[in-house]
Amino acid sequence: MRGRLLGEENRKWWTLAAVAVPLFMVMLDDTVVNVALPTIQKDLGIEVTALEWVVTGYALSFAVLMLSGGKVADMVGRRRVFMAGLVIFTLASLLCGLAGNAELLISARVLQGVGSACMMPASLSIIVATFPPRERGTALGIWAGVSATALAVGPLVGGLITEHIGWNWIFFINVPVGILGLVFARLAIAESKDTSKEQRLDLPGLLTSAIALFGLVFALIEANSRGWTSPLILGLFGLTLVSGTAFVVLELRQRLPMFDMTLLHNPTFVGANTVALLLQLSMFGVFFFISLFMQDVLGYSAVHAGAAFLPMTVLLIFVAPAAGKASDRLGSRWLMVGGMALFTCALLVFAQLQPDSSYLALLPGMVLGGFGIAVTMTPMTAAALGSVPVDKAGVGSGMLNTFRQVGGSLGIAVMGAILANGASAALADGATDVDAFMNGLHHALYAGSLVAFAGAAVALVTIGGHTRSRPGPESIPVAAA
Repeated sequence: MRGRLLGEENRKWWTLAAVAVPLFMVMLDDTVVNVALPTIQKDLGIEVTALEWVVTGYALSFAVLMLSGGKVADMVGRRRVFMAGLVIFTLASLLCGLAGNAELLISARVLQGVGSACMMPASLSIIVATFPPRERGTALGIWAGVSATALAVGPLVGGLITEHIGWNWIFFINVPVGILGLVFARLAIAESKDTSKEQRLDLPGLLTSAIALFGLVFALIEANSRGWTSPLILGLFGLTLVSGTAFVVLELRQRLPMFDMTLLHNPTFVGANTVALLLQLSMFGVFFFISLFMQDVLGYSAVHAGAAFLPMTVLLIFVAPAAGKASDRLGSRWLMVGGMALFTCALLVFAQLQPDSSYLALLPGMVLGGFGIAVTMTPMTAAALGSVPVDKAGVGSGMLNTFRQVGGSLGIAVMGAILANGASAALADGATDVDAFMNGLHHALYAGSLVAFAGAAVALVTIGGHTRSRPGPESIPVAAA
């Protein structure tokens, strides 16, 4: 019946639209929240550490559950899991909008991450199962373009909604979109699943990785307020070490592991994933703390702050596709090295900001950062997926996305800890609140520049001289940012 309603020939494009619209909503949430953070902080009266959890909680649950979400989708049905994820994300968005305190908002953001972890890998699997090989590249290119566009317009959309309606509506707007997405998905997406005999969810791997990541992020975010040598923080670092070691041992011994350690034998794959982690680690700190700087120190409105990011985010849309084509001709190594070097320069420019800086002081960093991120992202994806066997491209994609999300989770925690230490030291010396924040911000940005420079060095040493993506029926690209 659905086939006759939509038309058999056009149905696959309706399927693409059915996964693309909710995907746009999910990826928009990655950046739309950032410019609303100062308003949320003032409205709910929460500390900066709690504000960090508003962003980190989402990224952390997304990172921990992404590989398992893809596996569950293959086992029980991709449409079923995609729609379940959309239901979870929509309900969690409603709870976010209704949140009257930090605890409920953070919990709802974690739940949003669970929904995203179901939807993201399922959407890729649905496209691969729906489109024939000759059309799959076009479909996946549209999928990645939707992701990049959502990430790019997020800061401005967030600013407009926050200033003219209210921060709650950056979440409430997801509810009608989610409901329409569910109806559309039910009509347009055909059910599919992996019919191979061996199907098993790696629960020990999921549990140990979740404990290790949560322990590390919690310790980094809370260490400054509770004390780096407090029993709780030291215990969390110990728990992270034990759980992380257990995860590695389990994955090496599992017959069907969640995280395929054999792919780490390839230096190009390891290098691309490491660069992904380091880029996200430094990038998330920039979006988070520069947003706070523009609104709390420079006095920008939410709309002004969102518009200020446009030079950086628009470059992602226009430069990333050109970088992808260039990587096909030139290989990924030097593009990744150059991109990470440009992003290093952007962070160094931001580190010169002062409380009385004008937008002209911000603009060079925005431009350099936009070019750097765009020139790195697509070649990084090509290097990672071009270095694995075609039949493991889906696993490789999932691992790359996981490294990215882990980097994002750690980014705010690490940069936040550095900023807090720098600010505390300045306050102890008698600095004003603004000067203390600037001291901490400069420390964090210099640390971020070292992280980005390390990414350039990793790319230079590990990425093959002319790594190209491998076309094939199982090749799956990842989101552009």
